[in-house]
Parts: sequence; structure tokens; C-alpha cells
Amino acid sequence: MKLRDDATYIINQSIQAVLPDKAVVNALSNMDIVGDIHIIAIGKAAWRMTKAAADCLGEQFQGGMALTKYGHSLGEIERVTIFEAGHPIPDQASIDATTEILRYVSTIPEEDTILFLISGGGSALFEKTRDEISLDELEDINKQLLSSGANIVEINTIRKHLSEVKGGQFAQLCSPRQIHAIILSDVLGDRLDTIASGPAYPDFSTSAEAQRIVEKYDLKLSEKARSALLRETPKALDNVKNTLIGSVDILCREAVAHAQSRGYHTCVLSTALEEEAAAIGERLGQLARKIVSGQEDAQLPCAIIAGGEPIVTIKGDGLGGRNQELALAAAFQISGLPQVVLASVGSDGTDGPTDAAGGLVDGASLARMRRSYADVEGLLANNDSNRALASSGDLIVTGPTGTNVNDLIILLIEKKPA
Repeated sequence: MKLRDDATYIINQSIQAVLPDKAVVNALSNMDIVGDIHIIAIGKAAWRMTKAAADCLGEQFQGGMALTKYGHSLGEIERVTIFEAGHPIPDQASIDATTEILRYVSTIPEEDTILFLISGGGSALFEKTRDEISLDELEDINKQLLSSGANIVEINTIRKHLSEVKGGQFAQLCSPRQIHAIILSDVLGDRLDTIASGPAYPDFSTSAEAQRIVEKYDLKLSEKARSALLRETPKALDNVKNTLIGSVDILCREAVAHAQSRGYHTCVLSTALEEEAAAIGERLGQLARKIVSGQEDAQLPCAIIAGGEPIVTIKGDGLGGRNQELALAAAFQISGLPQVVLASVGSDGTDGPTDAAGGLVDGASLARMRRSYADVEGLLANNDSNRALASSGDLIVTGPTGTNVNDLIILLIEKKPA
């Protein structure tokens, strides 16, 4: 089916364009760093960013450590210790790897420079708790936040005030060593204090805000955790320079270019979607139906492109992710429309606790699902989008991509068949 092929092409080419390898090298070419350099990398793109930097730095490179998500390491890198740990929930490997990174940093001569490579996912992966808060409680708090519908800024505000490394505290621990941070953004608006919970950036969030979030979502915290939230994070740092190399805006611009190369008229709906995933999918599906029926004007064939980080308020016990849930919700609205497809994909290649990156649905998807499940509506209500999309052959599986700049949503509509 041409529409599905086009959607797949646009997704793959757009993600290729935001892989961090070339961007890291370009950033380093504009930096004038004198003396020896050590790499610390955290996040889902840590391996690719580290490999690119290590290959570029030559004799200045003295060694380093990279911490990424399970399955995201692509092999050994000379003079680099590579750790893998849990995401989106920190695990013991997260704590152990962070402890080793802090130990390594303490051995770096004060006159040397730390090249700090940051990408999405760093907030969960890079963790050492305040006041010996247990990993079990930290996991429980993170699960409460993820299931509550809290947005990424709210989640990171809590994480920063329970941590010894987030919210500028890592940079404070590194001082007086100078840090050059290269950052791949997965946060809408590219707030440097929020990406990976801002370990090397002054923290704009406050203890008072953290306490309001606890009240807003009725989070259950121990007295030890409540006490940790009372301590402020650093509001100024003098040993860090930050360079931003990638974001969802760039991802969407690339999608526009590649859609146009396939003959589509393009429109960027938004690069800052952060509503409920199912609501976004439903709305986009309804928009497609209006365009097909002539209720909405659009020059066909058209590609409507959006980016952001939708949320899912977990109400069931199914398996899925925000991109899969968005695609499943859209499938109900575009059912019976052969000239429409919708794809939603995580740029990092993972969507929730699944092997899928997202979903790609068309006008026949819902009918294919009903061959296996009579109550597809029930699957959506149970947050069981992975099962539904697997049954219709509509999962997008890319494997880890090596980048992480939020999610890409593509709605393609062609002229009605004669």
C-alpha cells in the first residue's frame, strides 16, 4: 500500500536526520577545549554520542563512562566503560552505575575537562537518591507519577528534589572541573533544566513546586522522602557551558521535507503536543474524516505532521505505550477510509515497556483487529494497545535508533479512489 510505504519512508528518513553522530562532531568542531578530556554520557543516545565524540577527540580523549538503557549499547568503545540500566523506572543498575560515574569523576584531575553528553532517558538512568531513600520507594514514586498523568516537567521536578545528581547537582559535584555539555533534547521547549532533569544546569524548579505536585497528584511518600523535597537545588553554576544539538522541531522539519519529496502538500499541526495520547489520536482521525468528506479544506494528497510527547493516564493493566495508544485511538476514527493512514512513533525506537516504537494504522486496521478481538474498545480502555496493533500487523518495530527527540506523528491523506 503506497500510503503505508510513504509513511514508513518519511519516519525512517526523518529519524536518520536527527541521529546524533554528525551533530556531536559538528558541536565539537566549534568548541575550543584545551587539555585532556573525559566523557560522561547519559541517556538513550549515550552510546552513539560517546562513539562519535571519542572518535573525534583523538589524543585529548582520556577515557570515560556511558550509561544507557538496556539494549541500547552497540558494543565496546575503547577506553569507555558502558553501563546499561532501567528505563523508564530506575533500577539497582541505575544506582550502581551512577555511583561508579561519581567515583570516576572524583579521580579526574581538576584541570581536565568533562564532556557531558546528555540525551533523553537520562533522568531515569542517572540516579543517586538523597537521604538513602530506598530504590523500592523511588520506583514506587516514579510509578505513581507515570500512572497519574503528570507531565515530564512535573515528573522531573520531583525527581530532582529526591536526587543527589539532578537539578544541577552533578555539575556542583564536579566543580571546579569545567563541563562542556552537548545536549539532545527530548523536552518540549528544550528547557535545559528539564532535559534528563538538568544534571548540569541551574534548576528553575523549587522545593515549594515539588510539594505542590505531591499534593496535586496525591502522591504517597515516606517522611524521609518528604524531608528530602525540602532541600533546594543549585540556582547558579559557573563551571558549565551547554550546547543543544537536536530537538523535535528539527525532527518535524525533516518530516516535512521528506513528505514533500514524495509529492505531499504539508502542514505542521504542532511540535508541542502533550495531551492524552488517545485524545490526540481521536482528534487527528476525526480531522482526516472531515478532510475526506470535504468538511475541511486541504490540498490533496496531504501530510499533516506533528510532534511532541503525549501522555497516557494508566487506567488498565494492558501493555502498550503512548504512540501505540494514539494510533489505536485513531484507528476507530479512520475505519473504512482507504485513503488515510496515521503513524505515531517514538524517535528513540521504544514506546512504553514494549519492543515496539509505535503504530501505523489505516482504514482497514480496525476490521483486522476485530478478527482477533471482538471488543477492541475494551483493549483501548485497558491501555492494551500493543495487543490490538499486533493482531492487525500495525506495530512499528525499529529497534533502538540511537537518538531521542520526542515523538513524530504523521497523517497522510490522498485523493479518494475513483
